[in-house]
Parts: sequence; structure tokens; C-alpha cells
Amino acid sequence: MALDYRVAFAETDWEPALGGSARLKRVARGGKIFRLLELTPASHHPDWCETGHLGLVVEGELEIEFDAKTVRLSAGDALTIPHGETDRHRPRALTQRAVLFLIDDDVK
Repeated sequence: MALDYRVAFAETDWEPALGGSARLKRVARGGKIFRLLELTPASHHPDWCETGHLGLVVEGELEIEFDAKTVRLSAGDALTIPHGETDRHRPRALTQRAVLFLIDDDVK
């Protein structure tokens, strides 16, 4: 079987996220989850996220709230958030549309 090196987001449907206030495209491969996450100012993360993320802001601006501070990110900024309660966080779009490319471990 040939290895598929391409993650084809264009061929992946959007699905609701964050209770329907955001949307995402998700592809699982090689123990990782590759996601495009689209947030708007109406997007609301109801709970603190404790999942670790590696990613890139593709479009727009957002804030990520942590317990002790808030970090502002713009298109072109990368992010790395460790897994766990100490680095729990939640995002908030500052522009009409903020798109993140995220790579997470596929933990089941």
C-alpha cells in the first residue's frame, strides 16, 4: 500500500466544532490529527482545553486565554501549547474569521 503524503483539506468536509459556533476539517494520519479550525467572534469554547497543540495561524487574529495571561496571535504566527491542566487555554477570534492549522496527537 502506498503512503499518502498529502493531507487534502480541499477534499474534506467542514464539520461543526465548539458546539456549532466554529467549524473544522479533520484528517487523522500516522498517530496525528491534522485540523483546520475556523473561528469567528461568535465562537465560544465552553470549557478549558487541556490538549496540547502545535500549529500556525493561517488567517486573521485571535487571542488564546491561559490562566495567567492572554496571548495574541496573527496570521503567520506559530503556536506551541503543551498538554495538560497547567497550560489549559481557550481561543477567541478577534477578526471576522480566524483560521488555524493544528497538529495534535491522536489520543484515544
